[in-house]
Amino acid sequence: MFKINILKPGLFTTLQDLGRIGHQDAGIPFSGAMDKEAHKIANELLDNPHATPTIEMTLKGAEFEFEGEGQIAITGADMHAELNAKPAPMYQTIDVKYGDKLVFHQSDLGCRTYLAVKGEWTSTQWLKSFSAVSNLMNIEGVPGQLKAGNIIEIETSNFIERRTYPLALRPIYSSCYILRVVSGPEFEQFDIQQIQSFFDTTFEVSADSNRMGYRLKGNIEHYEPQGEEISSGIVEGTIQITNSGEPIILTSDAQTTGGYPRIANVVSEDLSIVAQMKAGDEVRFMLVSLSDL
Repeated sequence: MFKINILKPGLFTTLQDLGRIGHQDAGIPFSGAMDKEAHKIANELLDNPHATPTIEMTLKGAEFEFEGEGQIAITGADMHAELNAKPAPMYQTIDVKYGDKLVFHQSDLGCRTYLAVKGEWTSTQWLKSFSAVSNLMNIEGVPGQLKAGNIIEIETSNFIERRTYPLALRPIYSSCYILRVVSGPEFEQFDIQQIQSFFDTTFEVSADSNRMGYRLKGNIEHYEPQGEEISSGIVEGTIQITNSGEPIILTSDAQTTGGYPRIANVVSEDLSIVAQMKAGDEVRFMLVSLSDL
């Protein structure tokens, strides 16, 4: 049995897998890793199934101590990880042993880092998922934030030879992003001037952003709400326009219905970009059609 001791939990650290499928009709968010691409790559480096949990860290990482021999991989934003006070490589398989300490610091670019461990995780599941849910953490049985003193146990499997993810394929993070979107269900409720403003505006990521949604600073010009909308279904990547004309990009832990008009949806391939945006970053939208994808 391989154990991970949480020495310091970091800013917001949780277990995440690929999400909780089949419960959205009951109002339970899909959840799962915000950056599913980084999550999957971390598991691939260890020959784990994609659905194996990873530890997701946000902005400022955690500190861990290992018991036993194991293999790990680190992907996503660079939090300048150190293994026994020496730089820990990213995007490759790393062997660790009893007493090793892994310390993550703060990311410069990008928002979320993923730590994968080879083997089968024995943590408690809720509705067949290991994923924590931001707005349900106070409910008994629902996975929550990792805390100092928590211990994660993993049934280790046979070690593999070291793997490295190609440098040319690794994501490059910045502070300015362009997100591809397709038109949303209420796209035609907006007039030409409002739509033009939406695509011409450079928005800024608000500090009031989290796993439920990203609030953007900046308004659609000449926007006036058309009265109260009937609540409708939403998915990860849905972009709603609030009454003030500000966009919200709904993310992994978002509610399953909403009443604001849905002007667009971020294409699924760009959701990993959303996951790595942080407060102060700039973002613009580019309209594409399904035939472009």
